Amino acid sequence: MKSPKIGIIVALVVAVAAVGGWYASQQDAAQSAPTPVAMGPSAPVGGKNLLRSTYDPIHFKPAIETAKDEHCLACHREVLDDTVRETSPAGVKASTSKAWYQQLSTYTGEQDTFHRRHLLTGMAKELMNLSCTTCHQGSDPRDEAQGTSATGTPQSDKGFTLRKVVNVETTCLKCHAPMNTAVMGLPSPWPESKEIFGNSCLTCHAAIRTNRHQVTYLKAEAIEAAGQKNADVCYGCHGGRSWYRIEYPYPRHPWEGMSPEVPDWAKDRPVVSEARFALPANGNQPKQ
Repeated sequence: MKSPKIGIIVALVVAVAAVGGWYASQQDAAQSAPTPVAMGPSAPVGGKNLLRSTYDPIHFKPAIETAKDEHCLACHREVLDDTVRETSPAGVKASTSKAWYQQLSTYTGEQDTFHRRHLLTGMAKELMNLSCTTCHQGSDPRDEAQGTSATGTPQSDKGFTLRKVVNVETTCLKCHAPMNTAVMGLPSPWPESKEIFGNSCLTCHAAIRTNRHQVTYLKAEAIEAAGQKNADVCYGCHGGRSWYRIEYPYPRHPWEGMSPEVPDWAKDRPVVSEARFALPANGNQPKQ
C-alpha cells in the first residue's frame, strides 16, 4: 500500500502549480489590457482599435446627425489627402486627358478625387455647402441588409439601400440624374435643344419653379447668379453629370403664379424638401 504522505505531497504540488498558473495568467491579462481612452462627446474614441472604431457612437443615430466634418476626418482624412494618379497604369497622363466630369465648362482645374471634387474644388466652394453627413448617415455593420437585428432596419423599409454606405436614390441622384426632358416639355435633350432657348435655362425658369435650391447643402443665391451667366451651371446638376438612368423626383415647392392644377406627373411629388435639409428660420446657411 502506498504511503499517505506521498499522496499528500502530490496533492500539494498540483495545488501550487494551479495557483501559479492562475497568477501568471492574471499578470499577462493585466499587461495586455488596452489603456483606457477618454471619451469625448462627439469625436471617435476607438484609436487604433478597429472594432471599437467601427462601433463608435458617431457611426449611429443620433450622434451622426450632429457630427461635424472634423469628427469624421479625424479617422477618414485620406478622402481629402489622396490625389489622382499623374499617369494611369496604361500610361495616359491626367494632364493631357479629360475625365467625364471635366466635359462641362463649369469644372476648371486638374482632375481630382471624388470627395475633393465635392468639398474642395472652386465650384464646390462657390455653389455648394456639402458636409460629410449630407451623404453619409452613419454606418451600422449589422444593417447591411434589412432585418438583421431586432433594432435594425425592418424589411418593410423601402428606402433602404442594400450594402451601401450611402443611399444613392436619396442623395447622389439629386445631382447626378438625367434631365427629365419629357416632363419639362423640351423637344429634344438639352444639348440638342438649348439653342432654341437661347442657351439659357432662365428663359423659362425666370417665371417657372422659382422657389428652388432652398436647402442647407446648396448656396441658392450663388447658383442663381452663376446660372444667369452660364447654363452649364444648371445643366451640370440637372443632367450634365448623370450617373443613372432614372430621374430624381424633385420636391415641387409652390411658387408665385403657380397654377392650382397639379399635372399627373407631379401628383405624388412632395411639396417640401427633406426636413434634415431645411434652412433655419432666418434663412442663413449653417456653418460647417
